Formats: sequence, C-alpha cells, structure tokens
Amino acid sequence: MLKFFNYDIVFQEIPDEVTLAVNITNCPNRCPGCHSQFLWADIGEVLNEEAVQVIIGEYGDAITCFSFMGGDNDPQEVERLALWIKHHYPQYKIAWYTGKEEIDERVHPQSFDYIKIGPYIEACGGLKSQSTNQRLLRILSDGTSEDITYRFWEGR
Repeated sequence: MLKFFNYDIVFQEIPDEVTLAVNITNCPNRCPGCHSQFLWADIGEVLNEEAVQVIIGEYGDAITCFSFMGGDNDPQEVERLALWIKHHYPQYKIAWYTGKEEIDERVHPQSFDYIKIGPYIEACGGLKSQSTNQRLLRILSDGTSEDITYRFWEGR
C-alpha cells in the first residue's frame, strides 16, 4: 500500500513540464544525506485512485505531468496507479522518481514517460550536479529510454 505525505506543483523535477509531485512515504532506501528523511516513516494518507482524483482535481489544467516521488516500497502499485492515470487523464505525462539503481524488473518502463533512477549519494550530488550518479530517463514508446539528465546542466 502506498501512502503520501504531501504534494505540490514543481518546475524543476521534469524538464519542460509543470509537474504535480506527490511525495510518497515509507521509503526503504534510507539514503545518507537525504533531504526528506521524514518520508522514511510509514505516515500519511493512502494513495489510491480516489486520492489521485482529489489531488489532480485541485490543479486541473495547470499541470502537464504527474510524478510519483518515491514508492520503492511497492513499485507495482506505482505502476498500477500510473496506468490508471494514463487511462483517466491521458493529457498528463507520468513520471516516477525511484531511488533504486535500476528500474524494478516487475515494472514495465513504458508505463511511464519519465523515470529517475539512482539513490542519492551526497558526494555525487543530485540531478543538477554533473557528477551525479542519478539519471533522468525519458521512456520511448518501445520501452527503451533516452538519458536526459544533461537537461539539468544546461546554462551551468
């Protein structure tokens, strides 16, 4: 079961998208230096279809992308909800920020438009750092991916 703590519109998580980022709790990764350690706890409200409808209903046409920020405790549920959103809200792109080094083998990448992979390693920095270990992948229709991490470095 997925739970979320909060959500907000963000402009820097997915290039060229106005993203509704939903912070999922009960993170199993426990990355040293994590800026959101409160998300390690099993807290918040259940993230299901009804919750997604309420959250999206607050923003409507103001967003272009829905992003699951976490969910590594139940990646198959993240994918199930992503597919539900794609069916009911086809105008939105779907993103998933996973702290794992690879996409969970039980998840089909083409269920998403973007997937960020990689645990946070403080010495490497986040996506804005050219030394980051993390990667933002744009998922192509055939399930392959294109690494677009460089988009965070433009103008730096």
